Amino acid sequence: MAAVNPIGTQPDKPSASGSSLMNFVKVALIAIIVGGSIWLLIEHWNWFSDPATVKAQVVQWGAWGPVVYMLLYAVGPSFLVPGAVMTIAGGLAFGAVWGSVYSLIGGDIGAIVAFAAGRFLGKSFVERIVGERFRAMLQRIAKHGFQIILYLRFVPVIPYNALNLLAGASPITFHDYFWATMIGMIPGTILYAFLGDALWHPLSPKFFLALLLIAASVGCGEIYRRWSHVKIDD
Repeated sequence: MAAVNPIGTQPDKPSASGSSLMNFVKVALIAIIVGGSIWLLIEHWNWFSDPATVKAQVVQWGAWGPVVYMLLYAVGPSFLVPGAVMTIAGGLAFGAVWGSVYSLIGGDIGAIVAFAAGRFLGKSFVERIVGERFRAMLQRIAKHGFQIILYLRFVPVIPYNALNLLAGASPITFHDYFWATMIGMIPGTILYAFLGDALWHPLSPKFFLALLLIAASVGCGEIYRRWSHVKIDD
């Protein structure tokens, strides 16, 4: 039987000090993300302007290269590093096959961590972070979570980590989020790793095939959006 509050008493509410501490932790988390992004861009801008330099870095890491790369991929998007850039770098460093495998593992870990961060920060806090234009998307994720996440993994029209935070702040179940992410990331990851491997010969048929396959993947996503009964966007 549910407990009944005595007459004249109020349910327990979070203390002012507890609420202030929670807000401080949330602001500190955002400050770490922004500060880490700035540091990463300043110290390792060459990774983004020329992803081929990642190959040299991986060689220096030796046998730990794949592990370090997967950890970097897991945290990279949280520091505003585009997932496509990380995957292309993986293709350059490890080849199409292992670049895909390591990118998928790192990307899935990062997606789960960011999802947990969205749950922790809460809906109102995430809405303030990602902006007004994503609020409608948050509502659609609440209604059709699996389909929305699956589509946005195929066609990343929303920044990778913004989507993860939005999903975490929405009522979507972790089960739906996890499987939509796992399935939806496979095609793009393989194709961008293939492109990264092909960048060693940028005028080869392999390179143009990679571009063609990426374009076809985006086109399939657009066909799905137009024919799906789920409203993806406005």
